[in-house]
Formats: sequence, structure tokens, C-alpha cells
Amino acid sequence: MSDSLENREYDLLRLIEAHEPIGSIRLVDQLQLRGYSIKGRTVRLLLSELDEDGFTEKIPGKGRRLTEKGRSELRLGHVSGRLEQVREHISVLTGQVTYDPFEDTGDLVTSAIDIPSSVLDDAVNFLCSLEELPIEPVPIAVEDELIEHDDEDFIRLFFPSSITIDGVLLSRGINAQLQVAGIVEYHPEPEPGKFAHEGTISSDHGGAILRYTDAVSGEGSTVDIADLLIEAGRTSMRPLFDQTGPGLLVVDNREFPLIRYEEAFDLAAETRTRLGGVIDIRKPRESGPFPCGQPGWDFASLTYGAVGELAISLLAEEGFGESWATLYGLKERSAFQPISSVLDHGEF
Repeated sequence: MSDSLENREYDLLRLIEAHEPIGSIRLVDQLQLRGYSIKGRTVRLLLSELDEDGFTEKIPGKGRRLTEKGRSELRLGHVSGRLEQVREHISVLTGQVTYDPFEDTGDLVTSAIDIPSSVLDDAVNFLCSLEELPIEPVPIAVEDELIEHDDEDFIRLFFPSSITIDGVLLSRGINAQLQVAGIVEYHPEPEPGKFAHEGTISSDHGGAILRYTDAVSGEGSTVDIADLLIEAGRTSMRPLFDQTGPGLLVVDNREFPLIRYEEAFDLAAETRTRLGGVIDIRKPRESGPFPCGQPGWDFASLTYGAVGELAISLLAEEGFGESWATLYGLKERSAFQPISSVLDHGEF
């Protein structure tokens, strides 16, 4: 396979595959949502080159779709470069985090989703159900300007991303190494003996991560694995609200030096208290849940499911949004409000 394609061209191929046929205007919106600063003219030029190389083809009046050559390239080409791109993006974001959970100020990493303005009230009211779970609070920020997709107005919503916690640790000199993203069984308050569980059961930690059902390293992906897990429909939050059993949540796991355990524990717990979500943090000598076996003796394990990934999962499952990015960019903490507070002031 070709090694000449750049990372953004692979992202174009992935976006075309996910939404084909798709036009250049919508592709610009999708790329910008994923952090690219790119203009329509540039995208049109890239598409022409992909057409010439046989990776894409035009569908008159509808946009582009992948050819068989394009699908093969997307599956097999440039694996190391794609993984490097994701890691570099995460590294840049974590290095820019200034959020201090004890002061509850500073810049944090966000997840973002675009919601049609016609269903915005319903979507946000539905999100309020998250506040009934121990994962609350549910901070939300709203883009001031409307965004147009396919002649329909959308509003962009922002939530804290799980990667914020890596930036919080890094700012204190604790270098956490992301291991995997995955799906876990989660229960707000499991009854003793009802579920096989060796993790922490505490509403102070946002509830209980019962076990991992899947864990993915991220190799071969052009975007954050959390995006792909949500897009593939691997999450399931409805059982939590119907009280029929555990939910399936998307989380990520990192390891950090055991000698910094107490400080990291306090930082993680306070971040969860301020920004919501669910955490599971433990030493290697403790029982799981671990995604890939116990960490080395010198490292502790921290799993975090943040409100950003959980809110997007819920909205996607219920059909409120089709465009999102779990790793969007940075926002100041002061831009966020509790959902109930925003609704009370009639801002939607």
C-alpha cells in the first residue's frame, strides 16, 4: 500500500467511508470538528488528488465515496503514522491543560457534539437524566453561534473529556501513560453479591466499574478510539435509566508511577468530584478490574469515564447527534455550567 498519503488524507478517507456519499462542505465541517484548521478550497484539492489516485470517486449531485482501492488503503495503509497522529494530538492537548481541580479553574480538554437546533431542548432535557446517576455533576458549555450542516442549523455542545485527567496529573509532574480505551460494565450502586466485582463501589467515585468487556490499544486508528467505539454502537446506557442492569460505558485506562499514588489518587478523585464521571484507581497488588492484566509492580492503574464521552454516548444512542469529537480542544472551566442551571436560566 502507498506510504505517500498524509494523515489528513487518511482522515478524509475515514470520514468519507463513515458518511458516504458526502460533499466537500460537510467534509470541511467534519474535519474542523476534529481539530483541523482547513478551508474548503484545500479539501476540494485533496479530493481531486484522491480521485486521480483512484481512492475516491464522485457521485453526481451527492459527493464522494470510496473505491475498493480506497477501502483497502484505509484498512492497511500507514498504520504507524495513524497511531502516531493520535498520540501526538493527545500529547499536545494534555500539555496545554492548566485545570486545577482544587481551585476548579483553568483550561480543560473538551469533547464536542453537534445537535440540530430543532431538537436541542429535547436533547438537553434528556441529558439531565445523567444527573440522576452518581457520575454527576454534568458540566456543559454551548457554542454561541449556529453551525450549518446540509442546510440545517446545529448547536455545538461541549463537555469535559477524560484526557483532562492526564493533563491534571502531568501539570503536577505525574507522567501517566495511556494504555487502552475500552468498554466497561458500570452500575451506580450494585447490590453486594449481585454482580461479580472486585473494584471500588463508591458513589464518591461516580459508581462502580464492574469489569472490562473490551479493550482496544488504538493501533490503526486515525481518531480517538472512544469516537470509534461510540460510532460502532458499543455503548449502552439505557439499562441504567430503565434500572434493568449495568450499562456499557466507554472509558480509558492509564498507568502512572506507584510512588506518586497518594497524590494521583487525590487529584483524580477531586477532578471527578468537580467534572463528573466515574473513576477506578488501584495498586498492582489489588484485584482488578484491569483492562489487560495487572500493571507492573512499579505502576498503578487509573480508569476514567468522563462526562464528555458518556454524554456523547447517550446522545448518539438516542439519535440526537451524528457528528462529534471526543478529543475536540481546550476550554476554560468558567465556560461550563451544570445542565440544570442552564435550563433554569432558559438559555436553550
